[in-house]
Amino acid sequence: MKSRDTLIRLKKFQVDERRRRVAQIEGMIADFQRMSVDLEREILTEQERAGISDPTHFAYPTYAKAAIQRRENLTRSADELRVQLEDARAQLSEAYDELKKVELLDERDQARERAEEGAREQADMDSIGLMRSRLGAIA
Repeated sequence: MKSRDTLIRLKKFQVDERRRRVAQIEGMIADFQRMSVDLEREILTEQERAGISDPTHFAYPTYAKAAIQRRENLTRSADELRVQLEDARAQLSEAYDELKKVELLDERDQARERAEEGAREQADMDSIGLMRSRLGAIA
């Protein structure tokens, strides 16, 4: 039974690790989205300050160009993380399913052991009752 307990602990650890990975990726995506929104606000502020909103204009602010590039990089990174997130969620689901299988096997084994113990106890009680009836018949 100890090996089953160890296996259950291992599967729980794997589920927890995958759950942490999913949460980490979700946090990174949220951070990237927040940074993109902040950059968008900075780009608009810089465009208003310069009075130029056309990125192809020769006098378009350099900071706004750099911020646009950074925002695009963040958006691309967030999209890549979404792919990783789906993979991590699939791995979490698989790990959870494996944990449930092991736990169900353990529960089944425990129920069988309880039934066997009950049957042994009943057999002991039956033999005690049989002895008492024999002793009562002799006396």
